[in-house]
Amino acid sequence: MKSTINLLSICFLLAAFLFTTKSSAQSARGYLLALSKTDHNLAIIDGSTLKILAHVPVGPDPHEIVTSSDGKTAYVSNMGGGYHEINVIDVIAQKALPNIDTKSFIGLHGLTFEGGKVWFTAEGSKSVGRIDPATKEIDWSMGTGQDRTHMIYVTPDAKRVYTTNITSATVSILADTLLMPGKGAPSWAKPRNEWIQTVIPVGRGSEGFDVSPDGKQLWTAGSGDGEISIINLASKKLAYTLDAKVMGANRLKFTGDGKRVLITSLGIGDLFIYDAVSRKELKRLSIGHGASGILMDPDGTRAFVACSPDNYVVVVDLKKLEIIGKFNIAGPDGLAWAVNP
Repeated sequence: MKSTINLLSICFLLAAFLFTTKSSAQSARGYLLALSKTDHNLAIIDGSTLKILAHVPVGPDPHEIVTSSDGKTAYVSNMGGGYHEINVIDVIAQKALPNIDTKSFIGLHGLTFEGGKVWFTAEGSKSVGRIDPATKEIDWSMGTGQDRTHMIYVTPDAKRVYTTNITSATVSILADTLLMPGKGAPSWAKPRNEWIQTVIPVGRGSEGFDVSPDGKQLWTAGSGDGEISIINLASKKLAYTLDAKVMGANRLKFTGDGKRVLITSLGIGDLFIYDAVSRKELKRLSIGHGASGILMDPDGTRAFVACSPDNYVVVVDLKKLEIIGKFNIAGPDGLAWAVNP
């Protein structure tokens, strides 16, 4: 009897171990989230098998998506038609939550999540803003005065905001700055904080951009002239201009190790792969008729590229720099990871 109980205990512990190991492996990969512009939904995809688990309805013109730091909540921007709401999705329950109304901010596009807040761009309002997920209210905003303020990046300390302004062909650096009283100021004058904007001219039609993992450079590619503009973020000045001929450039992303830069083209349909140090093109992959959103696998092994005209997402091996697969999404664009939800 005792040996039977021991045997059952061992079997139970083994089963528990295998279940825990399997669950850990799945959670380590997380969920891949892909927006469909055609079907107006969000696909929740198993990050390991790339099997679509669910579709959740979103707004009428979905463009970009970002997840909270814990991976449990996703936020979707809708740009066209004067739309002024951000969709909120419960990733775990795989269902839509009440939208966040951005009121006077319209043409919502770029999104990022930093410091526990949702940051967005509003093309129609030439602005950037920040939402507190707890209150669902905008707690900060700033105008850029530039046309088509499009994509957004916020530094981990939330002290700097970077945006591209497509039609103005500029990059805005918005810095939370402590201003000290000047010489001869009255004794009662105190230091004050103010957001200071630096506007840097870049290639024509620049929209997709990324900041190097070390925070030293910002790369952006111009759809109109095919140039890659590289900004030194310490000096806030344009450091290099590359005649890359990436015509129709749409998105640009660094790999996690900072060694390579991937650029998609909606015009040519190619994926351009650059060496970040030498600033030379390493390889060019034919993706389809139009390549847009780029997402890096958190473990650095794969990249996912949305091909909107072809209704699929391509999977690229980042070590071999080869296409290793694809899966169908109708009119895909924005991509994101929900890690460890």
